Amino acid sequence: MDYGMTPELEEFRAEVSEFVAANKPAITVKAGVRSAEDAEELALLKEWTGKLFAAGYVGADWPEQYGGKGSAHSSEKDVVVGEELARGRAPAAIQGAAHLVSHALIDFGTEEQRQKYLPRIRTGELIFCQLFSEPSSGSDLASLRTKAVPTENGGFKVTGQKVWTTNGHWADYGYLLARTDPDAPKHRGISAFIVDMRLPGVEVRPLREMTGTSDFNEVFLDNVELGPDALIGEVNRGWGIANSSLGHERSGVATSTVRLQQNVEALKDLAKNVTRNGRPAIEDGAVQDRIGELSAAVTALSALVYANISRWSRKTERPYDAPMTKLMFSELGVDIARFALELAGEAGILVEGDANAIDRGRWQDEFLYARAYTIAGGSSEIMRNLIAERGLGMPR
Repeated sequence: MDYGMTPELEEFRAEVSEFVAANKPAITVKAGVRSAEDAEELALLKEWTGKLFAAGYVGADWPEQYGGKGSAHSSEKDVVVGEELARGRAPAAIQGAAHLVSHALIDFGTEEQRQKYLPRIRTGELIFCQLFSEPSSGSDLASLRTKAVPTENGGFKVTGQKVWTTNGHWADYGYLLARTDPDAPKHRGISAFIVDMRLPGVEVRPLREMTGTSDFNEVFLDNVELGPDALIGEVNRGWGIANSSLGHERSGVATSTVRLQQNVEALKDLAKNVTRNGRPAIEDGAVQDRIGELSAAVTALSALVYANISRWSRKTERPYDAPMTKLMFSELGVDIARFALELAGEAGILVEGDANAIDRGRWQDEFLYARAYTIAGGSSEIMRNLIAERGLGMPR
């Protein structure tokens, strides 16, 4: 069921679809969250980001004085935009972390900070990275250890390490969480900052991943000096600021569900082009059953996502809604990609560029990144705990 898909929204969907088809950059969209592979691709992504903002498809939830759409915006429209970008095989705006920091600035920043950063975020000129996760505090973010010590000029000196930083090697600025009160309870001693990634003491080291690319980075901060204007909001209020900015994002799983639907369709095509017992695999009853199961599961996930979005818009969201959709999405992604590799056999694990690779190496890339999604954004184990404790009322 398409919850909330009114005729007005379907008209908006057609508009977005037409825009995407006419303007999307010539970039091959791969599985997962990927960085630009080179400076040329980065320039295309920045230009594309500026176009999405200018058209009102990104940043529509900002206040009108900063370029937003005001009452014309809705969370359902955000979902439509995410879905149509996915259906059009177009990249999302490069400003994933900028989406978070922009809302942190709008809700908690100074007017000087807003005027300095928001216009250049909208043009795609500035790239932000998210400096939240650390090697010892992945799913338990509040246990972070990076320190920000006050200095005599009202600024801070930051020391610590961050990891899984998407676009860190391209970023102009970072949205940082650091501990400013080591004696306070862990959620209450954290502050939020903007870090110029070109400052002395900032070192970015790209991480080579099993997909063969370097989309994430380690970031080392060695006595990095920040001025008073780097602080977002009040000291020791960073946990609330971060959660508030994260709460603005509701379209991600809907977008990812479209990708899963595309993968099921590609799985059907794959089954037509490979053989099992001397005939096309799609004619095998067991293959048909498995594809049917996966297709039904993705349809169920889509219904769950829309139900959650509907509850969120009515402010009746339940604490276990997001963990349920995240768990189902990430585990389904693995199941689909694994079955594709089973069908494709040895040729399915060959990488792009190999003449014998099935679907130009798509499925091995899908499988490797699908596994990453069972960890990123909260591991499947953490999601199951949240569902058990918050949804089923089970003891910790």
